[in-house]
Amino acid sequence: MKQLRRHRLAIALAFGCAAQPFAAGAINSAQIIASAFSPQCLEYKIVGICYWLLCTPVGCVVKTSTKVRHYIPNAVVSSYNQTGSNPWTEMSFLGTGLSGIAEGGGANEQKRTERKDNLQFKNADVIGHPALAAPVFNKFMGQMGYTCSGPATAMMPYLLSTLDAVMWRFGLPESFYPEAMTPGLREVGSTMGANMWGNVYPRSGFVTQVDDYKAAAVVAQRAADVVTRTGQIHVYQPMTARASPGYWPPSAVTENTGTRNHKWQLLTPSLSTSCAVFPDSPNPIATDGNYAWALWQPYSCCKRRGQTFLYSVDFQ
Repeated sequence: MKQLRRHRLAIALAFGCAAQPFAAGAINSAQIIASAFSPQCLEYKIVGICYWLLCTPVGCVVKTSTKVRHYIPNAVVSSYNQTGSNPWTEMSFLGTGLSGIAEGGGANEQKRTERKDNLQFKNADVIGHPALAAPVFNKFMGQMGYTCSGPATAMMPYLLSTLDAVMWRFGLPESFYPEAMTPGLREVGSTMGANMWGNVYPRSGFVTQVDDYKAAAVVAQRAADVVTRTGQIHVYQPMTARASPGYWPPSAVTENTGTRNHKWQLLTPSLSTSCAVFPDSPNPIATDGNYAWALWQPYSCCKRRGQTFLYSVDFQ
């Protein structure tokens, strides 16, 4: 009981430190690591039993192991206005881009007689979550029991929109994809649900959205959509894992699927201790237009107990 109390106190102190950024809208690696100590985001569960065939010179036997499921903070996804202004302070230098090609950002508001259009532009970076290399976080995970591995590497850039400037600025050829031209297809939220935030395609930095938080969220969703798939027409490094016996990674990040393949933890402009999916609320507006989320994805696995995986049985 005393050990549990000390553990809770450590988490509370970590979040207390994380609540005091060096500068308005900025967040550093220590704060991001502290934010990963979230049981609600981790959502560790024992979900079933795996059956293995173990063979030795004297015969074969069936062995079992516990099947677990939990989320992993794979990446920090930043969505921000000006080139080089990634709110993750240690990583902001990665987004400096090419002079004259990938500079600028912000919003262009046009008021018309009956409505107001607001075309916004956001840069986006997807970088491996620093907690993945933090001994304190790995110890926290180890206390849960058997845990699954993920594909991400801490501090690894998976997508920098400044290096993907042609696609991120012009949206070609994705502007002509069916996903971009068909109303109701690949949208964050829905028109019928009165919560449509924006289109996933084309996966560029431009979004027509009055609300700055929602615009940033749509851009973050687009960036995650790219890196969790292979063979995309972007300059990026895929952040994917292959299924293997006793290991089940998630499908690619897809909007409007609940928490089936991902969820988001807001890091800045305000630090959240819980995770959600878009559309979410509340929607805090950053005065500098810079936002960051941790991308959590679910993995299921079980410890190998034999040479051959037979099958698994889920409790639910």
